[in-house]
Amino acid sequence: MRAALLQLNVTDDPLANLPVTRDLVVRAASQGATFVLTPEVTNCLSSSRAHQNDVLRPEDEDATLAGLREAAAAHGIWLLIGSLALKTDDADGRFANRSFLIAPDGMIAARYDKIHMFDVAVSETETYRESAGYRPGERAVLAQAGDVALGMTICYDVRFPALYRTLAQAGAEVLAVPSAFSPVTGVAHWESLLRARAIETGSYVLAPAQTGVHSATHGRERSTYGHSLAVSPWGEVLADGGEAPGVIMVEIDPEQVAEARARIPSLGLDARYSGPEAI
Repeated sequence: MRAALLQLNVTDDPLANLPVTRDLVVRAASQGATFVLTPEVTNCLSSSRAHQNDVLRPEDEDATLAGLREAAAAHGIWLLIGSLALKTDDADGRFANRSFLIAPDGMIAARYDKIHMFDVAVSETETYRESAGYRPGERAVLAQAGDVALGMTICYDVRFPALYRTLAQAGAEVLAVPSAFSPVTGVAHWESLLRARAIETGSYVLAPAQTGVHSATHGRERSTYGHSLAVSPWGEVLADGGEAPGVIMVEIDPEQVAEARARIPSLGLDARYSGPEAI
């Protein structure tokens, strides 16, 4: 399978972002990709909850979802929309951070809502509380994307290895980690975390990312790390997107998953243990 990771620099205007993303999908398909992946918050990256409330839409009204479904069908490709920020009918008004797997006929094959919320103080001047604006998902999702079993995750999930082990033990051969990673933690942890998840599970890890300074009409501008990564089941970095928006191509071979897991069969060797106990 030939996969393409799209590295984006979206703004807080969903309608302006869509044609840029769609053009990259077309470029990836023209280069032979049969599986295309976009980053987290493909439709809109904004730090302003008020602005999000003005421009975001429910799933069945979201223009990005509709446009990318059409693109997938037009080119006969599998398309993972890394995530969309969407309105919900929740009483508290919180949004969903939802990933979609789109089949080659344009139908939605799977949905995944981000489980782990990014509630952190990266530095004295950089604090995030994702759970204030988004409600977390509660269900792990394994889906079939053509010939490969896909484990769907989003960004901050990568710091919770139990989720990836669960997905791999359920059969996932490829783990998707679409992201909008902070530059501070990106420099320190991005590659190490992604390689660790690949090594621990013997899976491909595909992590399309947002990059650069994101233009904002409301609220403060956000910056993201870039460096979309593709990692082999043996933990090798197959491709690094650097810092510029664009298309990163990579070949996926399910036999490499089987080989890595045969060499290090840790997924089937969970040991029972007690404790820990305070001493």
